Amino acid sequence: MNRKNLQLVTIVLAALIAGLLLGNMIAGRQLNREQNALGGLFNSLLKSSNKVDEILKLIDSNYVDSTDTKELTEEMALQLIAKLDPHSVYIPAKDLEIVNTELEGSFSGIGVQFNIQNDTIMVISVISGGPSEKAGLLAGDRIVQVDDSVFTGKTITSEKVLRTLRGKDKTKVKLGIRRPGTKEMLSYTITRDEIPVTSIDISYMVAPATGLIKVNKFGDTTYKEFLTAIANLKSQGATRFIIDLRENSGGYLERAISMINEFLPAKQLIVYTEGKSYPRFDALSDGTGSCINNPVAILIDEFSASASEIFAGAIQDNDRGVVIGRRSFGKGLVQQQFDLSDGSAVRLTVARYYTPSGRSIQKPYEKGKSDEYNMDIMNRYLHGEFASADSIHNNDSLVYKTLAGRTVYGGGGIMPDIFIPRDTTEFTDYFAQVVNYAHIYQFAFAYTDRHRAQLATLKDWKAMERHLDQQDLLNEFVAYAEKRGVKPNAKQIQLSRTIILTRLKAYISRNVIGDEGFYPILFKDDPSVSAAIRELNKKK
Repeated sequence: MNRKNLQLVTIVLAALIAGLLLGNMIAGRQLNREQNALGGLFNSLLKSSNKVDEILKLIDSNYVDSTDTKELTEEMALQLIAKLDPHSVYIPAKDLEIVNTELEGSFSGIGVQFNIQNDTIMVISVISGGPSEKAGLLAGDRIVQVDDSVFTGKTITSEKVLRTLRGKDKTKVKLGIRRPGTKEMLSYTITRDEIPVTSIDISYMVAPATGLIKVNKFGDTTYKEFLTAIANLKSQGATRFIIDLRENSGGYLERAISMINEFLPAKQLIVYTEGKSYPRFDALSDGTGSCINNPVAILIDEFSASASEIFAGAIQDNDRGVVIGRRSFGKGLVQQQFDLSDGSAVRLTVARYYTPSGRSIQKPYEKGKSDEYNMDIMNRYLHGEFASADSIHNNDSLVYKTLAGRTVYGGGGIMPDIFIPRDTTEFTDYFAQVVNYAHIYQFAFAYTDRHRAQLATLKDWKAMERHLDQQDLLNEFVAYAEKRGVKPNAKQIQLSRTIILTRLKAYISRNVIGDEGFYPILFKDDPSVSAAIRELNKKK
């Protein structure tokens, strides 16, 4: 693989690792509600440790220069927790609200999805029924002022936007809007309201009798969303299911257990957890699931972690369905959140997950060496694991048996039953450049802006794809990229033609229809989805 293709994959992996680490950071919730006593013990230990207080007082009263003891305390907390495993984390008070929101059922805000382009907030979509839709905001609007202050420039970050636009329920925020086709700046005063946080990107009929459900995390409302998706798909004739857990970094274990329960007969082990101060807890199916007799396939990849691995491991170890994709991340540690008196919190590892066969999902790590641990995904890529199953060497000392007697291996992550390599055959230097500089995404947004009125008449992804297939998208895009410094290369463009066009159509469709327009186009020729359909067809 040439240097630019490696750069492309490196950027993609870095972005996904960042998302995964955030997912792992926010994933802790107490499984056993009776563990509150452990939290009290933890806090009492902190209070009884006087040496840190003594050192801070010495510094404050005797050090040669003035110091910020609060800042020192924050740094000490970060360093202390960093000496433990890679998934125990300290969360400063200023970050806790946003971190907790990721898995909760809702937050208070204005109800838009946005991106930052050219140092400006672009409204990608307006949440149906939300405050912004009621006020009159439209997809394509640019937010340039907030409460009469300019809100553009290089200092604008996604975190800053979230902190500014979110707020307490029923509070107001005034926005200055630039709208394409309108010369004057528009002013809107929006009253913040509860905005739902969804964790299922899409559920749709991907093939006759086959429904696909893509789950992006296991949050507070995921199980309810999942039941609704199952019911809707069954009403459309689905008798078998694909559960897509790719790039799902985990979340609340209880939600994953409830979802797995839908597929298992009574009294089958789903997962068990155990730790030094955390008695063994067995989660068993109760036989009330709605899909006990429906064939199921689970999709995973190297960024499927924690609760996603529990899901895949339970289905695999109980021989209940087929697991397809690539070896999962290998995060098998249970975190519990302990809130501290100053509004900060510690997510502390208290136990390990084990699959029904007894496998520990957690991959090896050394305490205090998180940087090396976080490079594991990149090392697996460079080693060739994403391209060939033969590059993975199972640990023969960690052999386990499924319910039906099949051999599975421990040592970190879930190895799929059917391996699907990461396809890089269409990766070229040209494709690397247009992806690295976000030209595909930016062109799709600009194209949507120019044709929004016409595209808005297309109500589903099939109509959108038919329309876009009649346009000269590729040549328009090549000209767009050339103006931005990417020299055309006819041979490489032809090699990458399909992947470029697929992404262009998917992004344009998402800008108009949302995820319901995005994933069906993106997944049409997806190797893992195609393999799952083939396997489920055998179950007729």
